[in-house]
Amino acid sequence: MPQMNRDQRNAAWQAANQWRARAAQTQPNGLVGSLKLLLTWLAFGALMIVGVVLGLFFLLIGWAMMPFVRHKMKKRLEQMRADNAQDIGGGYASEQPSGQQDALEGSYEVKSYEVKNEPENKG
Repeated sequence: MPQMNRDQRNAAWQAANQWRARAAQTQPNGLVGSLKLLLTWLAFGALMIVGVVLGLFFLLIGWAMMPFVRHKMKKRLEQMRADNAQDIGGGYASEQPSGQQDALEGSYEVKSYEVKNEPENKG
């Protein structure tokens, strides 16, 4: 079989065979080996359970915090929109704090007018 000779020359195949032989030699013999194997599996299982419990705990904490974070982000977005919004009325609120004002250039004339007081029709 040419496949077997090629596998025996392969470094990975040789390393796997060495690991297999070493594992077969270190089989748990007697009570001490069995206890060691049992304690190893129990420790591994306990660590897995602790990891799952911690993961679920942080998942629940994240889900519980979502409404608060969403509310905070909405308030921040509203504040940002308010800061960037332009005042439509053009009153005192439209003055820019840096002293710059948008104005049309040209000459202006203020016309004064008088309000005529007309007698009210009583009748």
